[in-house]
Amino acid sequence: MTSMFKRTPFEDKRTLSVGVWLALCTVLVAFMILLGGATRLTDSGLSIVDWKPITGIFPPLSEADWLSLYEKYKSTAEFQKQNFWMEPADFKSIFWLEFLHRVMGRIIGIAFAFPLLWFLMSGKLVGGLLPKCLVIFALGCAQGYMGWYMVQSGLTERTDVSQYRLAAHLGLALIIYMALLWLSLSTLRPGKKRKHELSKATQTFILLVFTTTIAGAFVAGIDAGLAYNTFPLMDGGYFPRGWLEMEPVWRNFFENTAAVQFIHRQLGIFVAIFSIFLWVKAWQKNLMGPAKCAANLLALMALVQMCLGITTLLTKVPLVFGLLHQAGALCVLSVSIWLMYELITERTSEGYLDQFG
Repeated sequence: MTSMFKRTPFEDKRTLSVGVWLALCTVLVAFMILLGGATRLTDSGLSIVDWKPITGIFPPLSEADWLSLYEKYKSTAEFQKQNFWMEPADFKSIFWLEFLHRVMGRIIGIAFAFPLLWFLMSGKLVGGLLPKCLVIFALGCAQGYMGWYMVQSGLTERTDVSQYRLAAHLGLALIIYMALLWLSLSTLRPGKKRKHELSKATQTFILLVFTTTIAGAFVAGIDAGLAYNTFPLMDGGYFPRGWLEMEPVWRNFFENTAAVQFIHRQLGIFVAIFSIFLWVKAWQKNLMGPAKCAANLLALMALVQMCLGITTLLTKVPLVFGLLHQAGALCVLSVSIWLMYELITERTSEGYLDQFG
């Protein structure tokens, strides 16, 4: 007689399409995060000065439309203090990236909302999937507003958006991404929950990677990567001069270029060291199968990511290395979540992903 725990949601073939849908949404959100990184690295985020949730999906269709958008951009502090040299043709080059970023957000919303409704009506959201999907949908709606809230901070006397709002925008995007990835794994690779002694260490590692990535948002927000372009020392010393000169002291960790970069550096190094620790522990505990593969890949990706970070710093944050570094952070976060899932899940039946290795 089949035991109760062996009947997983996946064994009802109705949920296969749900798992594939969730996985595709996860990929779309990952692309969106990287697109947002490109928008920040190219200073394109303030090129569209209003928020039109519905009609904003349509691009300018005439020269008059372009001139209207250009005139609006000319009223911003970014144009008047930094990009005053831009002609309409130059403006178009930054407009399209921000426009694509905003349209991509709407596409993700549609790609999530309409299938969610269809799966609900067809009875495929079983095993507690419905409330989890609704939470993710609510977070996605909040993220749309958070994006505009961030842009608003750059439409004052500033020439960039607030690093605090930038970090919040990225943080919420990462939370949505992690939730989708976890739900995808639980749907496509179901199993019975178990305890594993490495799970707490892996949870700590995930939190560390998340914190390091948010610290990177502060680096990007105040262009801290364009200073102290040496490694391992900063300004000839381990601790850069003036890194705690602001009052009150807490401001240094978010607004002081030296302190913000120093913190991100140390966190990145710690991530690499911690990944080696997990790798050693995985071998000592004789992890097998996907969990062993995830531990091996995690250590490799963390080391590659540290190298990408150093290269990005030494080359003064060119677009290619900046995007590779952000993609590397997503990869490390993804593999750590995969490792966590494998550690606490005992495979009780063959899931869809198991059929393909």
